[in-house]
Amino acid sequence: MIMLASTMLPISYLQVALASLALLLVMAISVWLKLGIVKSLLIASFRTVVQLSLIGLVLAWIFAREQWYEVLAILTFMSIVATIAAKNRVQKPYQGLFWDTALAVFVSSWLVAIFGGWWVLSDNAATWFRPQVMIPLLGLILGNSLTAVSLSMNQLVSSFHREQNMINTYLALSATPWETAKPYVIAAIQNGITPTINSMTVVGVVSLPGMMTGQILAGADPHQAVLYQIITLFLIATSSTLGCTIATLLIFRRFFNPEWQFVIPTSAKTSHQPLIGYLSLIYYKF
Repeated sequence: MIMLASTMLPISYLQVALASLALLLVMAISVWLKLGIVKSLLIASFRTVVQLSLIGLVLAWIFAREQWYEVLAILTFMSIVATIAAKNRVQKPYQGLFWDTALAVFVSSWLVAIFGGWWVLSDNAATWFRPQVMIPLLGLILGNSLTAVSLSMNQLVSSFHREQNMINTYLALSATPWETAKPYVIAAIQNGITPTINSMTVVGVVSLPGMMTGQILAGADPHQAVLYQIITLFLIATSSTLGCTIATLLIFRRFFNPEWQFVIPTSAKTSHQPLIGYLSLIYYKF
């Protein structure tokens, strides 16, 4: 197992307050150009402080206990929030979108995270669920996977709505549903994983990833930080591709019935999912 140095430089609340002063420049630009983002910036900054402070307290408690069921609970919560975030980015929602998104996010991220935490970053299979490994690892994977999945889903659903006449024409000419939908599916998957590939292409040359930078600032050996970053990038690319593939195939199943007919699913506006709606309201309106 790869080990990190523990010479972490302490950060005071005064330093955090000083860093927040940099936001004054953003506010000044907003006022000057009338961007209208001051309120949104203040809310986002407040949420950043509150949410990260709370998760810091929760993680400290969980790290001290190292109980598998507590780790499982927080991983599940993180995945549900990621599912809601990805679902809400699809501009033309349909009934069942939440469950399609959840299946794509959960399967892709959890399989890759367990692989990374169990076989790659752990020297003991019995302790693969350690919160110090699994929670940060799944968080990194989810953050990138939800973006990839939402991009793929949004493009494919929009393409199916936009190209209805063309799709029905191909079906009328005896093309199979898969032959008809395959170009749109491929384009959607490519659109979803392109940001990940682009970031991997320029990493270390144009930018230093956040995980690597954070470890170096905390006093970790740069070589070890690089190895950690390489591993996580490989896992992120795998999860993003797997998630995009699952999501697009599930959408394909929704838009083509067993009789090889192209159908537009019922809009999600008529769907009754109070729990999902309530969670979405909490996450986006708080």
